[in-house]
Amino acid sequence: QVQLVESGGGLVQAGDSRRLSCAASGRSISNYIMGWFRQAPGKEREFVAAITRRGLATYYADSVKGRFTISRDNAKNTVYLQMNSLKPEDTAIYYCAANNYLAVYDEKSYEYWGQGTQVTVSS
Repeated sequence: QVQLVESGGGLVQAGDSRRLSCAASGRSISNYIMGWFRQAPGKEREFVAAITRRGLATYYADSVKGRFTISRDNAKNTVYLQMNSLKPEDTAIYYCAANNYLAVYDEKSYEYWGQGTQVTVSS
């Protein structure tokens, strides 16, 4: 079992930056591909970013490419999402998840999920 707890959400203005953290416990995240997903009001949850076990490869949704950066510190059992140039359309609940498979874009591949942290971007 892996327990994931997100933090760092809040209310920000368009153009601001914010860093989300995802602290894991129970097992080392070094065994998992880690991902971030988000769900906006009235919309389905969508893929945001993912990072492989040793951080050698990263994947991003087109909507955040060039603005968001995913990283991990396996020694601290923590994953991060640095969000720059935030837009109102980035407003959503952001979820951290752990994946023991290879399909990084598919949320069904993610076995463990956090409770989410709200990010609200005002215009």
